[in-house]
Amino acid sequence: MARIIGLDPGERRVGVAVADPTGTIASPDRFIDRTKENVVEAVARMCDELGVSLIVVGLPISLDGSEGPAARAARRLGADVAAGVDVEVVYHDERFTTVTADQALISGGVRRRKRKDKRDQVAAAVMLQAYLDARRHDAGSAADELP
Repeated sequence: MARIIGLDPGERRVGVAVADPTGTIASPDRFIDRTKENVVEAVARMCDELGVSLIVVGLPISLDGSEGPAARAARRLGADVAAGVDVEVVYHDERFTTVTADQALISGGVRRRKRKDKRDQVAAAVMLQAYLDARRHDAGSAADELP
C-alpha cells in the first residue's frame, strides 16, 4: 500500500512525518534543513524510497480563518513540491501543531536542546495524524449515508 507523508513547513526547516502503510498512524520521521538541502529534491527521494501516493502540507491558518504570510509560504512550498514530484499534494490546517509538539516533548522528558531537533518532525506528525483522522471520519460518514 502506498504511503502518505506530511510536511510541516518552517522558515529554516521542514518537518516530515510518515503514515504507516494502512494510513492509520503518523510518526515523526525527519526534518529537512532548507539551508543545506533542496526541499523538493529531498521530498522526491522520499517519494521514491517509500512509494508515496499523497503529500499533506501543513497550512498555518490564522485563528480568524484567514491565510497570512506563513500560509502563503506553505502554499508556495506545496506548489513547488507538486511541480517537482508526480504525487498529489493537499493542504491541511496545522494550527497549534508546534505547541502540541512542544507539550508532548516536554511531557516526554525531552531536554530543551533535543526538543529543538525534534519539534518540527513531531509537529508534522501531529498535523498528519489530524489529516488521517479527518479522512477516516469523512470516509465513515460517507459509508453511513449509503442505503
